[in-house]
Amino acid sequence: MSLPIISADERLAEPRGIKGCIFGKSGIGKTSLLWTLDPDRTLFMDLEAGDLAIEGWAGDSIRPRTWTECRDFAVFIGGPNPALRAEQPYSPAHYAAVCDRFGDPAALDRYDTIFVDSITVAGRLCFGWCKGQPEALSEKTGKPDVRGAYGLYGREMIGWLTHLQHTRAKNVWFVGILDEKLDDFNRKVFQPQIDGSKTGLELPGIVDEVITMAELKADGGDPYRAFVCQTINPWSFPAKDRSGRLAQVEEPHLGRLMAKIRTPTTPAKDRMTYAPPPADPAGADQSQPQS
Repeated sequence: MSLPIISADERLAEPRGIKGCIFGKSGIGKTSLLWTLDPDRTLFMDLEAGDLAIEGWAGDSIRPRTWTECRDFAVFIGGPNPALRAEQPYSPAHYAAVCDRFGDPAALDRYDTIFVDSITVAGRLCFGWCKGQPEALSEKTGKPDVRGAYGLYGREMIGWLTHLQHTRAKNVWFVGILDEKLDDFNRKVFQPQIDGSKTGLELPGIVDEVITMAELKADGGDPYRAFVCQTINPWSFPAKDRSGRLAQVEEPHLGRLMAKIRTPTTPAKDRMTYAPPPADPAGADQSQPQS
């Protein structure tokens, strides 16, 4: 058997999906982004039972009600992970059992995009399941162990997200609620509404794109909705663009956003070149902050 090196031509020819998260406050229109996607090629994972905003949308949906069903759908969509033991979720044995119940996974070939609404509710289902597991009970007293429950919860959520992220040929988008809080210095900070800290901290490293759907306002103009897509932005919204193709602010149209991500990009050597800021015409020393 030869060394399984994937050539550049083979890698570039592979079908590659986009994995991303879209966060925003309640009511900003995250679920309504389904209207910007092709209904014949999109599968809606409806965890919130909040499809009133897309009444009349012609796409298909699935409605997991438990964490076990969430895991089953993830392995059915993403296929098995051959590195896992038979008793572990997402293993070949788990995949075979799910296919026996759900049928031929080729039924999913018609979908290019999986739209998960929302990761916030998925986290609640996961945590509720974790609290009922033996690991969430103290070995000494048999009483609930919150630390054990949160530890299991973090591993479960990261495992679920990572498995969906490895669904190479499909786009997978998670939406979630964005909380606005004040830190210890009374500064405004934004955090995804997800139980525990592990998932929120590791999520940006798992997906390709992190986008905040926000209400912005130009000077003297009316407020408008937009996607904030770059990490460095004046509002301190969580954002990340691994593709290098997105501007700081994009129109809130998910279909056109994905089309832009797939366009040819600027060569990396140009994108990674540092251009120092222009010198101050007055000759002021810019090395120290101005009072």
